[in-house]
Amino acid sequence: MTDNVIVRTSRGPSAEVVAALAKYGVATAHEAHGRRGLLGPELRPIYPGARVAGRAVTVLSHPGDNLMIHACIEQCREGDVLVVATTSRSTDGMFGDLFATQLLQRGVRGLVTDAGVRDIADLQAMGFPVWSRAVHAQGTAKAVAGSVNVPVVVAGQLVNPGDIIVADDDGVLAVPLAEGEKVVEAAVRREANEEAKRRRFRAGELGLDVYDMRPLLERLGVRYVDADDGEADPSEESR
Repeated sequence: MTDNVIVRTSRGPSAEVVAALAKYGVATAHEAHGRRGLLGPELRPIYPGARVAGRAVTVLSHPGDNLMIHACIEQCREGDVLVVATTSRSTDGMFGDLFATQLLQRGVRGLVTDAGVRDIADLQAMGFPVWSRAVHAQGTAKAVAGSVNVPVVVAGQLVNPGDIIVADDDGVLAVPLAEGEKVVEAAVRREANEEAKRRRFRAGELGLDVYDMRPLLERLGVRYVDADDGEADPSEESR
């Protein structure tokens, strides 16, 4: 049996879970997930303002070869996020506007790749979001086999096919499929808690008091000391 496979699977989250995580975004969902699941900060959006969430369709490619991206497209469906890893580090421009045209036609919401992309102006004009390790015009071949819908490691994080990808200006988060609903529930609670704090901050309270940090500072030995600002007494100057 070959090690290179294209796995056909419908495994994925509900539309409700995806929509909720897209609403809350990476930072809130990451905290709700116990500060787990973040892909490394080297993956950056190619343009600001995009926010997506969706089912992960994974690709494992040879560096400098985009054959398996071509092979994966027919496995993609509406609401998916394409996640591309390479078998060793690569910054080659493995993805461009022609791929994005095909993926938009199938309703794919974006790309997360541990390699490079190109045609940035075209991708932005098309409204196709990408989070990538590099922007690089270097072209690629279509010659080496890989796999589709297998577990991959992207920017240090394991992503399984069907997991939930959340991506925005803060980075990229992978939430295991089985934990999606729990993360949403925790995100709802966290957002309510944060809104209550925002109201207190708008009313003039300080984080030191809202978070009850003054006793902590005291336990850590932090002291308040009044500085000698060297200001002369005005009555003395007039003499």
